[in-house]
Amino acid sequence: MGKKLPISVFIITKNEERRIVPTIKAVKNWVDEVIVVDSGSEDNTVKIAKKLGCKVFYNKWKGYGAQKIFGEKKCKNNWILNIDSDEVVMEELQNEIMNLFEKGTQDKFFGYRIRITNVLPNEKKPHKLAYSFNQTRLYNKTKCGFRDSEVHDTVIVEGVKEYSKEERKVIGQLKGRVAHYFMESYTQLINKWNRYSQMQAEDAVAKGKKGCFVKILFFPAFAFIKAFIIRRYFVYGLNGFIFSSFYAFSRYMKYVKIWELSIELKKNK
Repeated sequence: MGKKLPISVFIITKNEERRIVPTIKAVKNWVDEVIVVDSGSEDNTVKIAKKLGCKVFYNKWKGYGAQKIFGEKKCKNNWILNIDSDEVVMEELQNEIMNLFEKGTQDKFFGYRIRITNVLPNEKKPHKLAYSFNQTRLYNKTKCGFRDSEVHDTVIVEGVKEYSKEERKVIGQLKGRVAHYFMESYTQLINKWNRYSQMQAEDAVAKGKKGCFVKILFFPAFAFIKAFIIRRYFVYGLNGFIFSSFYAFSRYMKYVKIWELSIELKKNK
């Protein structure tokens, strides 16, 4: 490997010893630095990260946005690649980014969207028909950065609406993908969605939203159709059906919790 690119990678973690090794190894040999921001791991996450040459910082958890803003500030380079501890940069994306910087054309845009492709258990790499979500993950921190939101971790350009025509002028699109090994088991996924739906509900109620009978009754069914049909989880057969069912239930949990919290809030007034 030749000269490393002037890119800082940062990763937020907590108890990720089982997944973080391939995440770090996929980037550490071609970027200038890898930053790990840990919120209090009780396993070997920190020890592993240090052994692999990462710079590790502790930051108490205050929400996704706040944690990633902290990570941005610890990066010495203007260009940042943000990945999560359950994500692995694929070789195609690595080559694309390296080519971008070797040609010196990275500054054509403020940042670049990257496709994040989910990988279900027992899959070594993303299915060729797998659904991907698209996020700005490679960006110049002097031009854009993460917004301060407890639930949503999104890179924004100040004053520019996300996914707008104006944004497309300053945010480019890369073809390569990141493999997202987002679940170890359905037990782990249910526990994760339970925590996340609670944060979503608290955020919604804080913004004045109330429980809605229609959403509780119908939205889980729409969520199943969205996952199984629109996002093509049917390509995974039974595994995709099970995942889509649990995804629908996670939406159900969210709207029930919004309803429950809004009632509690009303009682306490």
